[in-house]
Amino acid sequence: CEPLPMKALVICDEGRDLPKWMESEDVQKEFGVKIRHSAKELASDIALKLRIANGTHTAVAHVMALSSLLNTDSLSNSPSSNRLLLTYLDTLFQTQILPASTIEGITPEEILATWQDWRQRLIHPHFGLSTFFITQNGAAKGGIRLGPTVKSLVRGSSCPRNKNPLNVSLAFAMAAILRFVTPIADCFSKSAIGQYPAISEKMQSGIYVGWLDDSLASGKSRDSIANSHSMESSAQDTVNYADGLRYNLSEGWYEFRCDCPIKWKSSPSAQSEVEVPLQELLSKLVRSGQPCSCGRVVRSYLLHPQGGDLGSLLDEDEKIAGFLDEFVCAVSTLYARMVSGDKGLDLLQEMTEEKHVYKNGLATSCIVLMDGVASTKQNDLQPLRYRLCPIPSSSNLMGSINNRKVNESDIRSIVFSEVSSAHVIDLHTHLLPPSHGALCLWGIDELLTYHYLVAEYFMTAPADVTPQGFYAMSKKDQADLIWDALFVKRSPISEATRGVITTLVGLGLDSHVKNCDLQVIREFYDSFRNDGLSGAERFCELVYQVSGVRYAVMTNIPFDSNESRHWRPKKKEYPDTFKSALRVDPLLAGDKETIETALKSAGYGTTLADARQYLHDWCDTMKPEYMMASTPHDFSLSPLEGRGTLAGVKKSGIDEKAMQSPFAFTDLTGNKDCEGCEETDDMPSVINESSNFLTQVLMPVCEERDLPLALKIGAHRGVNPELRTAGDGIVAFADTESLSRLCARFPKVRFLATFLSRVNQHEACVLANKWRNLHLYGCWWYCNNPSIIHEITSMRVEMLGTAFTSQHSDARVMDQLIYKWSHSRAVIADVLAKEYEKVLNSGWSFTRAEIRRDVRRLLGGSYEEFMKKSLT
Repeated sequence: CEPLPMKALVICDEGRDLPKWMESEDVQKEFGVKIRHSAKELASDIALKLRIANGTHTAVAHVMALSSLLNTDSLSNSPSSNRLLLTYLDTLFQTQILPASTIEGITPEEILATWQDWRQRLIHPHFGLSTFFITQNGAAKGGIRLGPTVKSLVRGSSCPRNKNPLNVSLAFAMAAILRFVTPIADCFSKSAIGQYPAISEKMQSGIYVGWLDDSLASGKSRDSIANSHSMESSAQDTVNYADGLRYNLSEGWYEFRCDCPIKWKSSPSAQSEVEVPLQELLSKLVRSGQPCSCGRVVRSYLLHPQGGDLGSLLDEDEKIAGFLDEFVCAVSTLYARMVSGDKGLDLLQEMTEEKHVYKNGLATSCIVLMDGVASTKQNDLQPLRYRLCPIPSSSNLMGSINNRKVNESDIRSIVFSEVSSAHVIDLHTHLLPPSHGALCLWGIDELLTYHYLVAEYFMTAPADVTPQGFYAMSKKDQADLIWDALFVKRSPISEATRGVITTLVGLGLDSHVKNCDLQVIREFYDSFRNDGLSGAERFCELVYQVSGVRYAVMTNIPFDSNESRHWRPKKKEYPDTFKSALRVDPLLAGDKETIETALKSAGYGTTLADARQYLHDWCDTMKPEYMMASTPHDFSLSPLEGRGTLAGVKKSGIDEKAMQSPFAFTDLTGNKDCEGCEETDDMPSVINESSNFLTQVLMPVCEERDLPLALKIGAHRGVNPELRTAGDGIVAFADTESLSRLCARFPKVRFLATFLSRVNQHEACVLANKWRNLHLYGCWWYCNNPSIIHEITSMRVEMLGTAFTSQHSDARVMDQLIYKWSHSRAVIADVLAKEYEKVLNSGWSFTRAEIRRDVRRLLGGSYEEFMKKSLT
């Protein structure tokens, strides 16, 4: 029975025993009575009352009470907080309660009429109820009033598995209930009983003390609030809101009851369960609980018949179980933020303003609130895909304000969450933007004919398939051969073939991958390719979004006419997700013939001054992040006198002895046809330290423009020339002393370096530890395999801390950003989790903010810090 709505009293008259005059609609409307003639009709009325009237009351009362809004009639006022709360309730109704009630067979018209009637009551200035009064028995009301909506949505929704029908507004309602029934401190320990005697005495009668949102925001500590409750220094401000329950707004506390005993194992390995009060379990999360550590308690509450009452969903199918797991994670994330000190109204404001992860406001799917990955997947065996982190840097969970430390048991989950959500800088790729036409490689055929897969194919190819015959085929026919050989007739367990699978699944093509349906996969790509340049741009944006790349640094070659025409006479426009790097192998090698050819063809003279001007002009055109060159296995410099000076160097030309090596640099005129566009890494150089081109052109320009020089050291080229780029790359030991001498001789130039040989990695770490103008980055080429990434990253963390960049993709095909980064993220997270655990065991502690800072450094921040470093 309700005082205002159109159905103040509902009577079920199955035997039609009531007087006939009561059947009149006008009479029923006049007296606020509704006559029903079947139990089913009555059940609908009960459902509407529970889901709409009671459900929205419960959803809003807890956050209002925590926000010191004492009566629901305050919703009739105009302050922004009240408008915010009404927006929340409107969204909860429209996106959750309405569709859930429709699933149960209630007509949308009746549902809407009931809500409109009830909403008028909510905002009526004289029909308000005490918000604290409504919170009584809140834990059970979550299941009675909100639980049915959850069950209807997950059982009756036609949503696919990756589209959870439950959204953040419903998760917020459940989280607010748990926040309200969380004691201000762990008052269940023996030490707390002596510290807070008044609270302990209240506990004996089943009464507990919570804290108001504004109390922490005003600078009070939980301890001071608890002590003020015990002392009752402002007793005149204490208000009784129910039998034996009080609140005091000035002191920041309230009292509550909660009767929800949870069957609990003290640890996952414990053999037996014991009953523990929900509020006792929640009290242990107040000081340091992260979403991952809240999950067990939240799940237990949501499943409990005296709590969320969702236990029956455990007997449903896998899809429903998945929806439930995601809902648990969402409630856990919001609850953890609330108990850390983030105010409920502030969370609603974030959602309403579509900040952070809330792209659809309060209607955003609860999937976005999953913090990290499931504990069973916190290893490097599964790709760690990019996803936005639901914990903004401003949250109290980060610990930067309240020094909230992370528990050892939470470290792995937090590290995986932070690594998966970091926006990475890919500081070396061979990608080019869609504006560069055929030089921008993307699509399934490019993925399948990537040189790693071509080399893998020829290991077992039939004898009658020759490299010459293979390269004479169309790209599509080459891709068909490789798909059949490496994915159909063999299992794709190599890193290169697994990468194709990870990429396609990341693009949402998992069902077609399982069916080995290459034709349908091609049709997916054609849907972009058929739109020409705009389609390529849309696909590029999709790849960046899925991979979580903030920007990628290209490899740009002014000596290559195929590329230079995209820069001159007019520079092609491209988005700021691409940044340029100027490739200068001939200058590093002192390759006089190639340099003079390039200068003459561009209309320059052939003096050293002309070469410097040529380089300056290209820097003006490209605005590169750095200069770069790839060096071969026999990269070598002779020790020279003088450190940090360019004076006295007179020798010019190339290192003729080194050039006799069959794998050394031979030609870089850039006149080859663009077909296949495989221009980038067939450019080895032999560094000649005494060349005028190095000492009087390249290094002076680097110094004048404050541009670093990036070196990729240690590749053999043309090991099997018939395979073209797939025939490059036997790993050899490189001379790291040459890099050390470069750092010593040119102390004002910053050097970025990565080595191809696994055996060079330890010595490279030592060098980076000695030279402040040297920065190591990534795991290049054949080191870009998970087992080796793990080894190299572990060694670098142990020797360099966070003063390096953990990875670059080296991607040639746009799509590869997806797998290169999701595979690397998984390995990096696994390594970091172990390193943090070691430091914790040594006696240190971390906040989540510090972990985020470190992760972001390793995934691009250290690179940007190095680029800004002053060496003067």
